[in-house]
Amino acid sequence: MIAYLDGKPVMTGDRWVVMEVNGIGYRVHVPEPEIREIAHAPGNVRLHTYMAVREDAITLYGFLYESELEMFTVLLGVSGIGPQISLNILSQITLEDFVVAILSEDEKSLTRISGIGQKGAKRLILELRDKMKKVQAAMAPIPTGKNEQAIRDAASALVSLGFADNASYDAVKTAAKGLTSPSIQDLIKAALLHLKEGERR
Repeated sequence: MIAYLDGKPVMTGDRWVVMEVNGIGYRVHVPEPEIREIAHAPGNVRLHTYMAVREDAITLYGFLYESELEMFTVLLGVSGIGPQISLNILSQITLEDFVVAILSEDEKSLTRISGIGQKGAKRLILELRDKMKKVQAAMAPIPTGKNEQAIRDAASALVSLGFADNASYDAVKTAAKGLTSPSIQDLIKAALLHLKEGERR
């Protein structure tokens, strides 16, 4: 199992990059938005990887951020969602907007993703909402005095998506400080941005 690659990107294409590590070139499939970031990197790049093994192929998928890898593995657990559709999801919608689409049952946003039809959108919502322990509807503002409960609910949603307990709680708590009367959706979206920023440091 290859957990990550730390090397120089020597070639990029349509959602793939060749990483040179100790004289060996590894072809890695990556989300489209990250191709540009990798191509303009001044030096070495670290990609967190997932290795898919089939009878006829071994394929590497790579991500600049651990949060993206965690979401990728969660998506693979959904019925009918394989590596290519998971990569489509991470290429065509931000992680934050995807989580909000699941929580708000926004099928229209999900069906804009290549390979996701109406049935697939319904399945994603059903299975991922279950993983998030049926987080309460998050459209309404949080009542005064309920902030701590909202923080726990938002952190619980992130944990159910594969993020670490402490990191999820800390990210949501930090996000809450900068928001006025946020919904749980707002907290989750802001916390995901905070987690990603933390990975860049």
